[in-house]
Amino acid sequence: MSEDHQELGITESKEHATGDWYAEVVQKAQLADYAPMGGFIVTRPRGYAVWERLREHLDGWFKDTGVQNAYFPLFIPESYLEREKDVVEGFDPEVAWVTHGGYEELEERLAVRPTSESIITPFIARWVRSHRDLPMRVNQWCSVVRWEATETKPFFRTKEFLWQEGHTAHADLAGAMDETMTRLDQYERLYEDVLAMPALKGRKPPHDKFPGAHTTTTIETLMPDGKSVQAATSHYLGTSFAEAFDITYVGEDERDRTAHTTSWGISWRAMGALIMTHSDDQGLVLPPTLAPKQVVVVPIWQEDTKDEVLDYAADLAAELDEAGVRTRLDDRDNRNPGFKYNEWELKGIPLRVEVGPNEVADDELTLVHRPDGEEAVEDRAGLVETVEDHLDTVYAKLYARAEQTLEGEIREADSREEILGTIGQHGGYVKTGWCGDADCEDPIKEAIAAEIVMVPLDRDEEPIHDECAVCGETATETAFWAQTY
Repeated sequence: MSEDHQELGITESKEHATGDWYAEVVQKAQLADYAPMGGFIVTRPRGYAVWERLREHLDGWFKDTGVQNAYFPLFIPESYLEREKDVVEGFDPEVAWVTHGGYEELEERLAVRPTSESIITPFIARWVRSHRDLPMRVNQWCSVVRWEATETKPFFRTKEFLWQEGHTAHADLAGAMDETMTRLDQYERLYEDVLAMPALKGRKPPHDKFPGAHTTTTIETLMPDGKSVQAATSHYLGTSFAEAFDITYVGEDERDRTAHTTSWGISWRAMGALIMTHSDDQGLVLPPTLAPKQVVVVPIWQEDTKDEVLDYAADLAAELDEAGVRTRLDDRDNRNPGFKYNEWELKGIPLRVEVGPNEVADDELTLVHRPDGEEAVEDRAGLVETVEDHLDTVYAKLYARAEQTLEGEIREADSREEILGTIGQHGGYVKTGWCGDADCEDPIKEAIAAEIVMVPLDRDEEPIHDECAVCGETATETAFWAQTY
């Protein structure tokens, strides 16, 4: 069916049919389409533009802190994966393998990268010789393939997805841990300052850390339906990868030493969380920081006022564009203003500027905020500053709304029944004492598909309760439980 004949508005309810609503927003806001192969999507230009803006923010911060971009092959020889057994054991069920090139069977199977530690680390080992070569920081923006996805949800879970993966080598534990936390802080900054979403920082429990890692730190964000999203991770890998791939260096004391390594990444799951958090039953909602177009100027005219209204609107749009405000002038004469309003609300433009004969006569403009429809009439003078102030207000509204979703959604429990009842009734996060045994997760996961999404960053922090809420044994730390995407 052509887009012109599709029903323009969103027909599903975010509250009552979240999955169907989400899929409809993604397609009707022209972010993505489903690919012919199950589990894959086609990212449309509007969706890719959002990813590009997210990427630009992070890429700049990475480069400001010593990271250089590189690119490594899509295919990884099986022998490389086998050099780090934990990676093989962790990823083997998810790996897609290439066995033939043309008509010829390959001498060695090639993995389509599920992640790139085992192809990047050997080259870091080649490039590092001395302590003077450290720290070494490389990052690549690429796609990876993990064949585990069965229920496809665009951006949240697909067999192929876009991400960045950073890989670094350091002289010692202190340098590597500092790197791990620097990247975690940058991911938190991305969510807080660019995606308008509050974030929680923690560690993954030992049974859920990255295969081969010493410590996996995580950013978790809460969706309006009460489920948590693992929004980004940063791993301190210890020396396991360095030992497997022989990353050694000559120290200042002329002795050979083993490097400490890290890896860290964020995927377009961030876009899924963004869409799910901010969008509504009218369609896509984007913060001004990421919207491909931040402002749409909609002229409203009758035949006798058409020329002056269009000229006025075009001048506004040109001035905003020149000032760096991403602006669309919608001067189509085959669509009425109401249709345009609905279309740009559906597609997530944060701010609408309406211009009719009254605005022209009074040298004013009417501004309408996308999140809530709030209107304001402002003077034409100081246009750019006025619009930027309103865009800041739109961002603040989105953040406040997302913060309100999180507020009050971190509860405590001290028994298995209380965990089940609290998450079952309210969703959100539940904090409990935990003994550290992964088996205690099983009865909760089986009953309500909830799991331990994180524990506190500080390993010495006293547990919230003395006893494990599941088994009653002595608690060693606090666990945050939630259902997840």
